[in-house]
Amino acid sequence: MADFLFWLFTLVTALLIPVCMLFLGRHFQKKPPREINSGYGYRTTRSMRSQEAWDFAQRYSGRFWVRAARPTLAVSLVWMLPLLGRDIGTAGASATVLMGLQMFPFLAVIPATERALRRKFG
Repeated sequence: MADFLFWLFTLVTALLIPVCMLFLGRHFQKKPPREINSGYGYRTTRSMRSQEAWDFAQRYSGRFWVRAARPTLAVSLVWMLPLLGRDIGTAGASATVLMGLQMFPFLAVIPATERALRRKFG
């Protein structure tokens, strides 16, 4: 029973990154932060230069996250299913590797958005 509960816990934690990417991406696409701020949204020096750059960065990063979240979510589910019934050590180590791999699409939004901002705004 403990193995199943631990697997369930690791499944939920492994799905946190892609689910957050999906929901925050949709939110930024539909209702981005209206004004430039330093606490919420996609915040870099380049994105905060003008309101137009800010709006573009929010929409672009949101669209990027939605597109990246879908395959990340699918891979995460497929990755976790074979771990059902495995011992805690195996499930934990494998889930840790998965979450490390999930950080690549999670953080890839930064260079992609900066490149798009550079192309559009110079």
